[in-house]
Amino acid sequence: MGTNIEPTGSSPGIWMSFTPLKNTMSTPIANTDLTQRPPRSMRSRLGGFVLLPRILDKGRATLAGKNGEYNYNSPTDQHLVRFLGLDLEALLEELAKGKVDGEILEWVKANAKTPRAPWEIEAWSAYIEKRGPDSDAETLSGFAEYVGQHSKTREDIKTWFDALDLDDFVSFGGKA
Repeated sequence: MGTNIEPTGSSPGIWMSFTPLKNTMSTPIANTDLTQRPPRSMRSRLGGFVLLPRILDKGRATLAGKNGEYNYNSPTDQHLVRFLGLDLEALLEELAKGKVDGEILEWVKANAKTPRAPWEIEAWSAYIEKRGPDSDAETLSGFAEYVGQHSKTREDIKTWFDALDLDDFVSFGGKA
């Protein structure tokens, strides 16, 4: 039996269904099959960090061979890598041990080469979440083309997070 979870942030309003698995601590872990549904939105936060829940979903799916079109350690993931000095290969090893999100968060905090204060995490996450395309013509054109692949009428897509949420939504059957 699946469990419905309402998406967080301002995602395009899709419902995600997942089948809980149990780890050795009897804590439910989402069965992350990214051929059936997208990873969590980049807006989703864990410990205040945007991107981290999505990275965990992609890592778990990669380990299961169910990552579909999603790439673990992608250019987008590198924003968090640079902010914390994080080793995503080492993180993947921790995920392979079956650790749940809270345990992974503790591992991330303990293994970040650049530990961050809560105010730094909040400021960084807010900046990354609101980040749009750079203002040069080439980047703006590329952003418009990317959004245009999914919708010719959406004028509310202003940030990279908006664009990737739209991509995820449309890729799994949503109407833009």
